[in-house]
Amino acid sequence: MHARTNTTYLANLFQTSIDNKACIAGKLLHAYILRVGLSADTFLVNRLIELYSKCGRIQTARHLFDQMVERNLYSWHSLLSAYCKEGQLENAHKLFLKMPERNSVSWNTIISAFARNGHERKALEVYSLMNSQGFSPTHITLASVLSACGGLGELECGRVSHCAAVKYGLHKNVYVGNALLSLYVKCRCPPDALKAFRELDEPNEVSLTAMMCGLVETDQVEEAFEMFRLMQRSGIRIDSVSLSSVLRVCAKGGGSNFGCNGETDNDLPNTQGKQVHGLTIKLGFEGELHVCNSLLDMYAKNGDMESAEGLFGNLSETSTVSWNVMISGFGQNHDKKRAMEYMEMMRGVGVEPDEVTYINMLTACVKSGDVENGRLIFDSMACPSLISWNALLSGYSQNEDHLEALKLFREMQFRNQQPDRTTLAIILSSCSEIGVLECGEQVHATSLKCVFPGDIYIASSLILMYLKCGRAEAALCIFNGLSQADIVCWNSLITGLSYNSLDKEAFAFFKQMLQMGMLPNEFSYATTLSSCTKLSSLSQGRQVHGLIVKGGYANDVVVGSTLIDMYSKCGDVNGARVHFDMMPYKNTITWNEMIHGYAQNGRGDEAIFLYEDMICSGGKPDTITFIAALTACSHSGLVDLGLKILNSMQLQYGLEPLVDHYTCIIDCLGRAARFSEMEELVDKMPCKDDSIVWEVLLSSCRLHGNVTLARRAAEELIRLNPQNSAPYVLLANMYTSLGRWGETEEIRAAMSERQVTKEPGFSWG
Repeated sequence: MHARTNTTYLANLFQTSIDNKACIAGKLLHAYILRVGLSADTFLVNRLIELYSKCGRIQTARHLFDQMVERNLYSWHSLLSAYCKEGQLENAHKLFLKMPERNSVSWNTIISAFARNGHERKALEVYSLMNSQGFSPTHITLASVLSACGGLGELECGRVSHCAAVKYGLHKNVYVGNALLSLYVKCRCPPDALKAFRELDEPNEVSLTAMMCGLVETDQVEEAFEMFRLMQRSGIRIDSVSLSSVLRVCAKGGGSNFGCNGETDNDLPNTQGKQVHGLTIKLGFEGELHVCNSLLDMYAKNGDMESAEGLFGNLSETSTVSWNVMISGFGQNHDKKRAMEYMEMMRGVGVEPDEVTYINMLTACVKSGDVENGRLIFDSMACPSLISWNALLSGYSQNEDHLEALKLFREMQFRNQQPDRTTLAIILSSCSEIGVLECGEQVHATSLKCVFPGDIYIASSLILMYLKCGRAEAALCIFNGLSQADIVCWNSLITGLSYNSLDKEAFAFFKQMLQMGMLPNEFSYATTLSSCTKLSSLSQGRQVHGLIVKGGYANDVVVGSTLIDMYSKCGDVNGARVHFDMMPYKNTITWNEMIHGYAQNGRGDEAIFLYEDMICSGGKPDTITFIAALTACSHSGLVDLGLKILNSMQLQYGLEPLVDHYTCIIDCLGRAARFSEMEELVDKMPCKDDSIVWEVLLSSCRLHGNVTLARRAAEELIRLNPQNSAPYVLLANMYTSLGRWGETEEIRAAMSERQVTKEPGFSWG
C-alpha cells in the first residue's frame, strides 16, 4: 500500500476509534504503527494522543507527547485540551506556558477551562497576559472572561470586557450577549442586563432564562414572568433549566397567569406555580428530579405544603435536596412537628441528613418558638456552620432570651468561629434590648477587628445600641463618622433619640435628613410622628402628615395608625377620625388607636360605637382593643356594657383577661359605687397579687366612703409591700374625713411600729 494512502487509511481508522472511544482498537493501531515504522509520523501520533486523551489515558498521551520527534501546534493543543477536560488545570497551565507558539485556540482553551472550573481569577490573569501579547479576543474568549467577571462580582472588569466586545463587534454574539446578561444579573445591575438583552439579535433560551433570573433576584417578579411569556410566544424551546428558573419566580409570588388569553386569576392561591406544574407535565419533565425539587420548593415557599406533600409522595426518586426542601417548608410554616417527622422518615429510608437538613430543622424549631429543641439540634452538629450559629442566635433574640444570645456569642468566640455582619447585628440588638453597654462595646471592638469598620448595616445597629444604653454622644460619633448614611442609619438615630426622650433632637435630625435629600420611609414617618406625639406638637405633626401624603405613605397602615395616635393624643380626635375614615385598609392596631383616642378624650359613647363597628366589619379584637373599650365604658359610666364586653373576651374570642382589663372594669364599677359586684369580681380574678388592682379599689372606696372594702384593699396592699406608705395614708385620710379619729391613730401607730415613713411631697412651682 502507498505510504500516503496508508496514512490516510490509518487516520480514518483512528477517527472511528476516537468517535467511539475504542481504546483497545486504538492500541492495536498503535502497535501496527510501531511495527510498520510510522511512529515518527507527527500526524498519526497526534491522532493517537487525541485517542488516548478521549479514553481518559492522560499519562499514556503525555508519554507519547514527550517521545515525539517533531511536535506541531496541534500536538500541543491535543494534550492541552486533554488536561483541561480532565480538570488537571495545573498541568494544563504548565504545558501552556511551555508552548513555543500560541494562537487564539490555545488562549481560549486555557481561559475557558479556568473560568469553567471555578478559577475565575486565574482566567482573568491569563486574559490580561493575552492582551499584553497582542492577541485579539474571540467570542469564546469574551464569553469565558465575562463569565469569570460575573463569578467574582468584578463589575468594573466586566464593563471593560464589554467595551472590548463592542470594539471587536462581538457584543451581539449570542454567547457573548448571554455572558454579559449573566454578569450584570450577578452584579445586580438590571438596567445594564436589559440593555444587553435588547442588543441581542436572536435571544435564545439561555438569554431569556438569565434575564428571568436577574429580574427575580431584584424582586421584579412581574417582569420576570413577562420574560417567560416571551419565551412561550417566541416558540423558544423550554427546557428543564427554564422551568426551574420560572418556578423560582413563582416561589417569589406575584404576577398573573400564563394563559394566552391574557386573563388573570390572582384571587386563587399559587395559580402561576400550578400552571407551570401543568406545563412541566405537558412537556414531559415530571420525572426529572431537579425540576421536581424546584416544584417542591415553589409549593413550600408559597406555604402550600399540602400540594408539596402530594407531589413528594408521587416522586419516583428523591434526593437529600428533596427531603431538605420539605423540612424547610414545614419549618417556614412553623410546623416543627411535621418537620421532625420528615427528618425521621428521611433516616428511615436510608438518606443521611446533611448540614442543610440540620440547619432547616434548627430553623423550624426557632420559627416555632422552640429554641430549647433548636439548641439540642445545634449541639448535635459536629461543626456548626456560621448559618447555624446565626439561626440559633436569632432564635434566642426573637424569643427575648437575650442573655442566652450573649452567652452563645461568647461560646462562638471561644470556638474561633468568625462572625459576620448578621451575627453582630443580632448581638447588638440583644445588647440594646437589655441595655448591656459593656457587651455592646465589645461587639463594637469585634466589628472593627473583623474588618467591618464603616459597614452601614452594623453602624445602624451600633447607633441604636448606644442610644438605648443612654450613650447619645457615642451614637452620634458613629453616625457622623459614616461616609454615607442610609435610611436605616437615619431611622436608628431618630428612634434612639426618641427612646431617650430627646424628641426635639429626633425631630431636628428628621428635618436634617430631608435637607440632605434622603427620602423617609414608613418607619421614619412613624418614629417622627411618635416624637411629635410626645412633644404634644400638633403643628409639627400636621407638617409631617403633609410630607406623608406627598411621599405616598398616607395609605400605609402603620403610618396611618401612628397618625391617628398623634392626632388623638394631641387633642384633635376629630382630625384622627377624618384620617381613620380615609384609610383604605385598617388592621387591629388602626381600630385600637381610634377607639383608644375616643376613650382618652372622654368620648366613650363614640369609642363603643366604633368598637361595635369593628366587630360588625369582621375585625378581630385583641387584648389592647378590650382595654380601650373598657376604658371608654369606665369614663362614660357604661357599667353593664363594660361587664358584657369583659365576659365576651373569653366566651367569644378566647382571650384571657389580664390585670389591665380587671383594673378598667373595677374602676368602672367603683365609679358607679357597685361594691358588691366589685368585690365578687375581685374574689374571682386570678391576678390578686397585683397592687394596681387594689390601689384602684382603695381609691374608689375612699371616694364613696366604703370603709370595709377600703380596709381590705389596704391590707392587701400592705401584704404585697409592707413598706409602701400609700395604703396607710389613704386609709388614714379616709378615717379622718369620716371623723373616725381612733382608727386614724391606729393606722399611724401601725406605721410607726413597722417603721413606714411617708415620702414628703414637693411642689413643681
